[in-house]
Amino acid sequence: MTSTTLSTSPPLLPRPSIEPTQPPVSNDPPSFTPIHDASDINQIELLSVSWNQDYGCFAAGTSQDFRIYNCQPFKETFRRNLKTGGFKIVEMLFRCNILALVGGESNSHYPPNKVIIWDDHQSRCIGEFAFRSEVRAVKLRRDRIVVVLEHKIYVYGFMDLKLLHQIETLANPRGLCCLSHHSNTSVLACPGLYRGLIRVEHFGLNIMKLINAHDSHIACLTLTLDGLLLATASTKGTLIRIFNTMDGTRLQEVRRGVDRADIYSIALSPNFQWLAVSSDKGTVHIFHLRVRVFGGHSSSQPSSVQGPALLHQNSSTSLDALIPPSTGANPSSSLSFMRGVLPKYFSSEWSFAQFHLPEDTQFIAAFGSQNTVVVVGMNGSLTPFIIISFYRCSFDPVRGGEMLQQEYVRFLKTKT
Repeated sequence: MTSTTLSTSPPLLPRPSIEPTQPPVSNDPPSFTPIHDASDINQIELLSVSWNQDYGCFAAGTSQDFRIYNCQPFKETFRRNLKTGGFKIVEMLFRCNILALVGGESNSHYPPNKVIIWDDHQSRCIGEFAFRSEVRAVKLRRDRIVVVLEHKIYVYGFMDLKLLHQIETLANPRGLCCLSHHSNTSVLACPGLYRGLIRVEHFGLNIMKLINAHDSHIACLTLTLDGLLLATASTKGTLIRIFNTMDGTRLQEVRRGVDRADIYSIALSPNFQWLAVSSDKGTVHIFHLRVRVFGGHSSSQPSSVQGPALLHQNSSTSLDALIPPSTGANPSSSLSFMRGVLPKYFSSEWSFAQFHLPEDTQFIAAFGSQNTVVVVGMNGSLTPFIIISFYRCSFDPVRGGEMLQQEYVRFLKTKT
């Protein structure tokens, strides 16, 4: 059961309020910047961190306010303290003035079962949704607002806040859900009604697809910007799988490791060449995608969303032909030629490049410009203070291996 309130004045069209991405980082030696605001120490608790849709910014919800950070160059763009308490969910819409907010447990005005549509240009709430249970996640695109509860997902029109779709899910305490963001595709992926099942909605084509992704429960999932590719991980955390969302075909499987891990994030690069995975094992893994998308960016050709336009090759000969000569391939076992005879582990594709952090760090990763990866994370409880950090690192697209740290910023510090 939900209730919706719309401001008496119509919602404004998104307008820029966060400065655009700056030129790429140089090849200068890695930089280090200390904590920005010493007054933060002992006063705030970090409740959430989330990227915007193009990974150029991220939002941090704290026990007092919410803050927006630009990634390139790294800096705090603004913060808002509404004097009501903190926010456990802060969802951006690219770089515009509209945000979706969900209050933390101690927020006196915005409880955890209410979604606030905030216009930062007007500095006021322009709409809200109230639910009987706690909101687990909110996702935005330019024409949709998606609210995720533990057992149901609601899809609303962005301009009028009218309910368009309701989707039943298996218990979803993580609030797993992702959207496409191209104007010519409208795709949503979320857990299905059974363990390991993923439901994919192509709203523009009126197509629904069910994908049996894993034997275990789903832990993480993400879509490419056009929604044609889906990457998933289970609670086991050893394998990442890539699917064609149009027909549910599994296109590729890569191995993070052999022991269980809690997957924190999966990211797909805008050029469809790379996949990044972060977990509680303290490593960001980069994999080369051997999937090619034809016409995925063409908004002038309606046929580009009629079919998946994907190519998947199983043999090493066809794989070599598919990988551009300027990039490398994921390493595999020297015994991979005995595929089908030895256990599946020996034919696995392993990560192409890696970046190591302390194992007690919780972090999310995304792709920056020119073969760079940006990472935001916080250390665990092994030290007296929780330090929130930003990293930028680069990888060699031909040789892979250990990534090079380009930038490191500590931007928030609180006492445990």
